[in-house]
Amino acid sequence: MTANLSETLTLLLIEDDDGDALLVEELLKQAEAPPRIFRARSLREAEAQFSAKIQCVVVDLSLPDASGLETLEKVLALAPHTAVLVLTGLRDVHVAVSAVQAGAQDYLVKGDIDARLLARAIRYAIERKRADQAQLRLVQAELTAKENSRLESALLPGPLLRTDSIEHVTRYLPGSGGTLAGDFYDTVQTPDGAVHIVIGDVCGHGPDEAALGVALRIAWRALVLAGQTDDRLLRTLDSLLRAERQAPEIFTTLCMATLSPDLCHARMHVVGHPPPVLVRAGTVEVVDGAPSGPPLGIFADAEWRVIDVPLGEEWSLMLYTDGLIEAAVGGSDELLGVDGLLDLVREHGTIDLDRLITGAGTLSDDLAVVLVRRRT
Repeated sequence: MTANLSETLTLLLIEDDDGDALLVEELLKQAEAPPRIFRARSLREAEAQFSAKIQCVVVDLSLPDASGLETLEKVLALAPHTAVLVLTGLRDVHVAVSAVQAGAQDYLVKGDIDARLLARAIRYAIERKRADQAQLRLVQAELTAKENSRLESALLPGPLLRTDSIEHVTRYLPGSGGTLAGDFYDTVQTPDGAVHIVIGDVCGHGPDEAALGVALRIAWRALVLAGQTDDRLLRTLDSLLRAERQAPEIFTTLCMATLSPDLCHARMHVVGHPPPVLVRAGTVEVVDGAPSGPPLGIFADAEWRVIDVPLGEEWSLMLYTDGLIEAAVGGSDELLGVDGLLDLVREHGTIDLDRLITGAGTLSDDLAVVLVRRRT
């Protein structure tokens, strides 16, 4: 019966004995799809031949420049993502167990092999390595998911609200990379009855940006509860950003809104951020007068003006990050944009976040949205 390798493989045989190497090559020639074999007589020679195309390393534990498990450890260090099969003359159960525990996929004794056994052992070694790598990726994905969950709980907290007079809805979706970045939001009602809302976006992607977003979000909440507002609050956040950021080019855009206790008026700061969408008296518009000034972290002497917005008795206000308006429309390169967002809201007749996000297109960036609506 011929050996059956399911695919044409590329192997690296590390064997200093020419007779043993010839035996391995002759046995593998009997395979249904004989593998391509590279030969090295020492670890030094092997190091020069390692490449991504090598799918399996067959190594003897007795080489001129290494011996025993030291040989295996060096091979594993040189080829951590490649299947390794130990083929040696050492008939020692303890060594065999130690080799597998150290990372080899299998251990064979030269005097016990035939063509069928060797071909099958190589094929199984490759499959076991693939399974090990898949399991490792799964574990890493689970760890990333847990880390993202912890970051999300800090980036995206529950609102501190006492009033039942407004509806408060939020959404957060990661971009195409699937990981959290620097988008953050928060809502706090202070003892005077005013409702304070913030949404922000730290430029860039990754854990550093996410951590900075957490720091800014927590600082904003603490400062609001301590009574800081307007320019004083923004300057404190700007100083914090400059102290905590990893590089001087990192900046943050944000939008803050303070709803008066009677919920009929808002004071806003649109700090280099997309303008909020306001629905009132049957009209759909962006908040007039935006922006208030540049993003945080750009100019040391920046000033931000207040935008006064009459709300009336019935209204909806949506704050969002640029991931919403940078969604690709209909699978094309065209972006939704602010005008497209307004058209969607008008088409729906109201701000329905799930419907709006679905209709916006394909997200390429993180998306955070806060919707507040006065209940009538």
